[in-house]
Amino acid sequence: MKFGKEFAAQMVQEWQEAYMHYSKLKSILKDILRFKQKNKEPLTMATTTTTTKGALNRRASLYRAFSGLTNRYKPVSAMKNNEDEVILVSAVQEGGVEGDYQTMFLMSGEEGGEFELLFFRRLDDEFNKVLRFYKKKVEEVMLEADELSKQMNALTALRIKVDNPVVKGTDMVNLADKGFSTNSSSLSHSHPINGGKQGWTHMDVIQETEMSNEEEMKEIDDRHFRPAPLDVLDHVKINVELETPIATLRSVIKSSKSDLSFSKQELRTAEEKITQAFVEFYRKLGLLKSYCFLNQLAFSKIMKKYDKITLRNASKTYLQMVDKSYLGSSDEVTKLMGRVEDTYVKHFANGNRRKGLKTLRPQAKKERHRITFLYGFFSGCSIALIVAIIVSIHARNLLKSQGRDQYMVNIFPLYSLFGYIVLHMLMYAGNVFFWKRYRVNFSFIFGFKQGTELGYREVLLLSSGLSLLALAGVISHLDMEMDPRTKSFRTLTELIPLFLLIVVLSVTFCPFNLIYRSSRFFLIRCVFHCVCAPLYKVTLPDFFLADQLTSQVQAFRSLEFYICYYGWGNFKERSNTCEESEVYKVLYIVVAIIPYWIRFVQCLRRLVEEKDTAHGLNGLKYFSTIAAVTIRTIYSHQKQKTKTWLVLAAATSGIATMTSTYWDIVIDWGLLNRNSTNPWLRDKLVVPHKGVYYAAMVLNCVLRLAWMQQVLGIQTVPFLHKTALVAVVASLEIIRRGIWNFFRLENEHLNNVGKYRAFKSVPLPFYYEYSADKST
Repeated sequence: MKFGKEFAAQMVQEWQEAYMHYSKLKSILKDILRFKQKNKEPLTMATTTTTTKGALNRRASLYRAFSGLTNRYKPVSAMKNNEDEVILVSAVQEGGVEGDYQTMFLMSGEEGGEFELLFFRRLDDEFNKVLRFYKKKVEEVMLEADELSKQMNALTALRIKVDNPVVKGTDMVNLADKGFSTNSSSLSHSHPINGGKQGWTHMDVIQETEMSNEEEMKEIDDRHFRPAPLDVLDHVKINVELETPIATLRSVIKSSKSDLSFSKQELRTAEEKITQAFVEFYRKLGLLKSYCFLNQLAFSKIMKKYDKITLRNASKTYLQMVDKSYLGSSDEVTKLMGRVEDTYVKHFANGNRRKGLKTLRPQAKKERHRITFLYGFFSGCSIALIVAIIVSIHARNLLKSQGRDQYMVNIFPLYSLFGYIVLHMLMYAGNVFFWKRYRVNFSFIFGFKQGTELGYREVLLLSSGLSLLALAGVISHLDMEMDPRTKSFRTLTELIPLFLLIVVLSVTFCPFNLIYRSSRFFLIRCVFHCVCAPLYKVTLPDFFLADQLTSQVQAFRSLEFYICYYGWGNFKERSNTCEESEVYKVLYIVVAIIPYWIRFVQCLRRLVEEKDTAHGLNGLKYFSTIAAVTIRTIYSHQKQKTKTWLVLAAATSGIATMTSTYWDIVIDWGLLNRNSTNPWLRDKLVVPHKGVYYAAMVLNCVLRLAWMQQVLGIQTVPFLHKTALVAVVASLEIIRRGIWNFFRLENEHLNNVGKYRAFKSVPLPFYYEYSADKST
């Protein structure tokens, strides 16, 4: 793989604008190369000796100057000569602080020198951009390290207060009250950046080292053990995050910051939050270290490429400047990573370094060939079953059978539920594939734990496995005629759809570590948050899942039909009176509006918390959809349809369709920007082909109109049964949602890129009530 592709692949995608623009500098070097080739500059010995015969190459290499066995040896001819200098690099001083770097090209008078002068100007711009960004991020992590140090102070004091430990017959609570200085570690050793102020100089810093000898550890503890002072707790309150229904209800009458109760539950909650903060902070340090290394490597590569093209020796001078700059010489991040490791191992891993580092450095998920084999095998079996079903239908002439209508009314809705689920999973697998291809950081956006997110292969495995089970049930359930002796169908055959549903639900809620338990529990947690929408803080996974549920309205209605058919219907004779029940009709409407109601209350919650009117407008959009679905369903159930209900259904459905289509394209996708550099799209695009966006907008509008088929009077078509038409329309909505998913997350990713947002904000448990000069 070429370095340019490898460089782009290893970038922190949310920081891609802050990396060196390697391709832009490389294009300038190509201009220099084309100019030199056009002017036919004489080739050097190194290039003229490059022939097709390997023996000549080897023979020429025997006459090169020997570079020495060690770096200390340098031949006299290799000593630096001022006359051979190509560039001079200097830092501009601004107010006594090192500022931007500037490179003076000494050969600008030569032919083609203007191209090389342009190259060094762009190179300086890129280096200064990288340097400023790196300094800014290092300052941020040092401030965050100080904040974590204060949190550790409070946690250590809270541990003493709650656990009340006794060491060598001494009560630690009484000892800590005497005012001994703290032994809680300060993560940052107050490394000032460009003369910055030291933070928390009054804190004693302990050495977080791992002892190999328990006696040595005990000896040090006996001599230097001093408990943390408990007076810290006098200035601390607990942050109550509104993440649970109880916390939300309490916040209505109480402040979000409450006094400490010194309970074990409070201590466990604080430890969990600080643990999460340490893991995320360590990840941030790792990415910052990677950013520094990759950019240094990129500058080295581009300068060596410059030397190769121009036959000069400028890389040594420039790379020496890079090494001496803050980017190459600072070690704050490396030292801080060591401090975080030692602190985490001691305080949260019980001194077990392997266990602690396993949490801080999660292993990347390995691709397994058996997954590819299994989803290929299941897919092949599913295709074979589809062919077998089609052949069986035509061979037995089931389309003209007397039991066709009875089958389509009673059995088809049962199996269509699995079809909706499989289709949605296939669309999600396609989403994951293209998100990875175009480097959309979906795992970070959704908040998946590293190494637990499902790839498109895993999703295809699950969908193909479910489709195989469903199709096997269909092919065994193609009997159209009752047993003439018993005047009923076989009980076991009629219960197959119910058994399949029980299997799916059992696997979903299985507590054992089987079939991607972490992903299943993540889904269950998000569903529970959606059900309790106004009482839980709304996060992106929650409202994204609720949007998926709005496209699965027909699946919810199928679940309602399951209950009615197997609970009150005569499944042995394939008959039911569900549509004649008024309760069923009411629930038919309620079930359909539940997903939209969830999104509506989520928008209200975000409106109250974020004070953003856009969430209020989004809530009105979902409320209009609720009205449209309700009126349209009532109109479809009328035996004698009136014009009044037709006008109401058409008006509400039209308003909901137009507002939803506009919101999809303009707000969710960020398109239709007429001032954009890409006409009627947006400035930044992930997919290089613009036609994809235009096609997606048109397709979204067309598929949005599909759900108005009831209002438009399209109840049946000549070659499809009524229930089959409903399934086709529901499938089109799922396909539209799959297309929406890709561009919605692409827009979210580009927003993160624009704000350099590459990390989750982890809420800290403690809040310090100091005055302004002491709290920061």
